[in-house]
Amino acid sequence: MSFDIDTTRLATPFYTDSHHQWRSQLRRFVEREIMPCVDQWEEQCDMPASLWQKAAEVGLLQMGYPEAYGGVSEGIDVFHNIVAAEELARCGAGGVGASLMVHSIGLPPIVNYGPEAMKQAVIPPVLRGEKHISLAITEPSGGSDVANIQTSARRDGDDFIVNGAKTFITGGMRADYFTTAVRTGGEGMEGVSLLLIPATATGFSRTKLEKKQGWLCSDTATLYFDNVRVPAANLIGEENGGFLPIVHNFNHERLAMTAIALESSRVCLQEAVDWARQRETFGRPLSQRQVIRHKFAEMQRRINATQAYMDTCAWQVTRGCASPAAISLMKVQATLTMEFCAREAMQVMGGISFMRECRTERIYREVRVNAIGGGSEEIMRDLAVRQMGI
Repeated sequence: MSFDIDTTRLATPFYTDSHHQWRSQLRRFVEREIMPCVDQWEEQCDMPASLWQKAAEVGLLQMGYPEAYGGVSEGIDVFHNIVAAEELARCGAGGVGASLMVHSIGLPPIVNYGPEAMKQAVIPPVLRGEKHISLAITEPSGGSDVANIQTSARRDGDDFIVNGAKTFITGGMRADYFTTAVRTGGEGMEGVSLLLIPATATGFSRTKLEKKQGWLCSDTATLYFDNVRVPAANLIGEENGGFLPIVHNFNHERLAMTAIALESSRVCLQEAVDWARQRETFGRPLSQRQVIRHKFAEMQRRINATQAYMDTCAWQVTRGCASPAAISLMKVQATLTMEFCAREAMQVMGGISFMRECRTERIYREVRVNAIGGGSEEIMRDLAVRQMGI
């Protein structure tokens, strides 16, 4: 009998019946539409287009977006988003949630800062799973240093002429639109703008990044802009005012990545316990060995601490008082917990954990993308210290 990891989930006061019902609904969706197929998708390094329509049918894509554009916002809060990230992470392949929900980082700048015509044209088909949008920030010259991006957008009458490149773009091969950071002014954050660039634009091209350590079923791309002409009407927010829309979504992105790392840690604990219960060593189940039991206790301790930290930060977000320092260190806490639990689970499981027939093996390979993506542990620590005034 499989160990029920949910029995160890730390009870906190932030989750209501609505959140529990949403978890049950999503778990049925994941078990029906994702779990039976995820190994095949990982081998194929792709996911079927039909998955987006199926996700829309259960309300996953629309969650938290304005109803005027086809979203579902009434009664939705950040804890519904956390539940969604956790349930998608249960399959043990981070690429599923990364690609399926990539609109959650590409679309919010349009929702919050885009002109009405853009909202009407872009948001509804994305929420229906018919069109796709990605966020294009990272460049070959650097990642987290958004204020120093190099891709340029020169004004030419009613258009911008865009030149440069972006890389490590999640969903970049599938995307129909890119929410793209460009330099329209001088140095630093004051010269950064956001442009919506369609994949059909003349001079735009892309190549797939295939040989990855993890997130195999999630397409990742490098984008090239060669004198790409983009209407000035495609500005998201003000010219030279793109830095605020970019950072506006950081808290939610890092909360989602924390939830993914946390649930991945739970998966590792569950698989390690299940294996230890059935594996006998020297006449007794491995789960009865004290050194192994202490591993489980330490894994659970770190999981509990991470959940308490995440839930508190999420509550602060709902109150509008979230600290960037706290959010940054929350993500560090989560990825360190994921790394610890993945390592310890593999130590418990031994050789079987080295084979691609368990979720722990995939999770172990995906530790680094979580520890680096969305702001590396080093960047997060430095941001926290600066926020602390040290």
